[in-house]
Amino acid sequence: MATQVITNSGHDDMIHDAVLDYYGRKLATCSSDRTIKIFEIEGETQRLIETLKGHEGAVWCVAWAHPKYGNILASAGYDGKVFIWKEQASGSGGPHQAGGVGGVGGAAGAGAGAPGGGGAAWQRIYDFPLHKASVNIVAWSPHEAGCLLACASSDGSVSVLEFKDNAVDHVTLPAHGLGVNSVSWAPATSPGSIVSSAPVGGGPAAAAAALAGNRRFVTGGSDNLVKIWAFDPASQSYKQEREPLAGHADWVRDVAWSPTVLQKSYIASASQDKTVRIWTSDPASPGHWDCKVLNFDAAVWRVSWSLSGNVLAVSGADNKVTLWKENLRGEWECVKSIEE
Repeated sequence: MATQVITNSGHDDMIHDAVLDYYGRKLATCSSDRTIKIFEIEGETQRLIETLKGHEGAVWCVAWAHPKYGNILASAGYDGKVFIWKEQASGSGGPHQAGGVGGVGGAAGAGAGAPGGGGAAWQRIYDFPLHKASVNIVAWSPHEAGCLLACASSDGSVSVLEFKDNAVDHVTLPAHGLGVNSVSWAPATSPGSIVSSAPVGGGPAAAAAALAGNRRFVTGGSDNLVKIWAFDPASQSYKQEREPLAGHADWVRDVAWSPTVLQKSYIASASQDKTVRIWTSDPASPGHWDCKVLNFDAAVWRVSWSLSGNVLAVSGADNKVTLWKENLRGEWECVKSIEE
């Protein structure tokens, strides 16, 4: 059974995000004190190994890249900037600007924090001043789709950065005029494909191209809307896949696309209107999304799916975390409630 461990974070102000890496061995936290702290986790103990500085305002979020690209961390905050940090041997140079050469997994940049243990240091390798207002969240795509980072901003736009061949490209698209609060990537594999008996032709190259062509994400905004975006190879950008998913009566604070790749696609959206909407799409009816509404006693801030994609965690202004699961009748039931 899991136990609660309370520790001194070392931050001097409110903590906005705390995320474990892929292996659960490192914890990154960020705060209104403008810093990011990285802890090494061993059992029930943790050790601060790095304090990263560089943001000029509150840091809202941090996100780990898949380990195939190395120990890479993205951060974003009120200053409208997105930083990419990398753990590597102490070295040289300065952070690259957007469009520079070096790339995630490529050449190193300058340090922006105290050295960690073992002769390694966390260094800022990219600095992206792409937005004119706060960047509220960043999200890495599934690694099968490529090394992609989506950034959602209060300026109403979403930027997508692609790191490839020691270079970086980006596209910026207008998404929600009143501001974008959240972004979440779809699984790289289409629903039902892993249980399909249809053969895949063309070999590994064709399979890789198919995964790259399945780049989709969902956004939630201050216009009360949820929008689904898909990569368009012709324009090399992202376009709305369908009309917005409407129904919320207040800001959409968070969206989460379920990682399940079984028979259906699921998107959860959380709103200040005290509801969570669960949108479901069946491959047999592409473009059509059914909706189930979960009602709460307070504004809902965050939604998050389990790794298997069948359990939804919901947290809100009532200081509760509830876990929800779909039953055999297609209804969503609360299976656990945690109150602090």
